[in-house]
Amino acid sequence: MKTVGLVIRPSTPNIKTSFLQIKSELEAKGAKVLVEKVSANLMSCDGSELDEMCKNSDILISLGGDGTLIALARKSYSYNKPILGINAGNLGFLTVAGKDDFGPLLDAVFAGDYTIEKRMILEFEHKVNGETKKQYAFNDAVITKNIFSKMIDIEVYNEAHLINSYYGDGLIICTPTGSTAYNISSGGPVVYPLANNFILTPICPHSLTQRSLVIPGELNLRLIVTDANAVIILDGQETVELSKGKETRVQRAPNDVMLITPKGIDYFGILRKKLGWGKE
Repeated sequence: MKTVGLVIRPSTPNIKTSFLQIKSELEAKGAKVLVEKVSANLMSCDGSELDEMCKNSDILISLGGDGTLIALARKSYSYNKPILGINAGNLGFLTVAGKDDFGPLLDAVFAGDYTIEKRMILEFEHKVNGETKKQYAFNDAVITKNIFSKMIDIEVYNEAHLINSYYGDGLIICTPTGSTAYNISSGGPVVYPLANNFILTPICPHSLTQRSLVIPGELNLRLIVTDANAVIILDGQETVELSKGKETRVQRAPNDVMLITPKGIDYFGILRKKLGWGKE
């Protein structure tokens, strides 16, 4: 492992100390460290453009919360590089070590003693000024109205076959990884993160019969907002405008996101700890 790319969540208090410790330890192991340009400016060091960093790195490290890792997974998708998450945030579902105890994990990674988890990511395809544009969501995509005082009508198809029409505040389409985010807050199910499924969860539906739906990841979905202009919010971080009647295609992206995890990681233990399962 010769080169490591590093992205930092700049708003975390005292993160510079953790950054310098991680950078120093990586360099002591003989790795060249490329720091993403925006992160580097805040850390007062040399930086690389994100594309250049991703292209030239063997692995990528996210130092921050889940949002930092999710953004890195989406933005680096086309480079197909493994990602290691070090938590400097709050919840930390996806990050596998803390900013104060990352040393043993780095030792294991450089010794090759780790596991790669392959997790699905959503690919959205739509027309922008006559050209096909593809965008990605690792956690979820929220289709919602752009006028808050109105409801929205969304039709979802599997190719030519109507799956359902959703009338309400919007619709969440999430991956199993994203099932513990907005989806669970909206009454959707928790799905094992390595499963191959889409989860469709309506947001405040007008009909009490509307419920979450778990469907195979092999399906090719089409979305059409029939009654108004709308927006798609990707991972809570990027917004795409949708015109009334325009079609958006959704499918499992050809490649998965590769997350570096310790061997023997206990996903259900993480759920119990982070969600407080079994506690009164």
